[in-house]
Amino acid sequence: MQTDADIVALYLQRSEKALEETQQKYGAYCRSAAYGILHDLHLAEECLNDALLRCWNSIPPHQPENLRTYLGKLVRNVAINRLEANTAAKRGGGQRELALEELSQCLPAEDPDAMDDSLAVRLALDRFLATLSQDSRRIFVRRYWFLDSVQDIARAYGFTESKVSVSLYRTREKLRKHLMKEGISV
Repeated sequence: MQTDADIVALYLQRSEKALEETQQKYGAYCRSAAYGILHDLHLAEECLNDALLRCWNSIPPHQPENLRTYLGKLVRNVAINRLEANTAAKRGGGQRELALEELSQCLPAEDPDAMDDSLAVRLALDRFLATLSQDSRRIFVRRYWFLDSVQDIARAYGFTESKVSVSLYRTREKLRKHLMKEGISV
């Protein structure tokens, strides 16, 4: 199996083998990430294909050092966009809107999506996640990265919905305090 650097080099050479290698190495990971958001295998496969196209179109000029993370972000964005498109007619507030609303009290930006562009916030968030217990970290990531509902998280880990909600609340409070300690105004 090719290394990430080898695969990125194939993209830079505009070799279609880059897509094959990416699919082979990271296809299951990307499908899983998309499925975690959409809960539909067919849509997850479509998201993978869309993410691969975006990857093809963005390398070059981008040359990601960590291809797995780069693809994860691409497929996550595609899946979120698909979820929003699918729920636009309903407009009762999808998981993304609910999750971002929950996080708005502890994130430094008025627009929580702006967090993706802030290296300082991302590094502080990485340090914060490393301090959490395994259960708290899993719950937090499932809710705010994969956009799972409280009900789905509770079912996945055998917790009550109340336990998940309380854990999320306490973790958001800890995050808010952590960011303040790191000098990132909330």
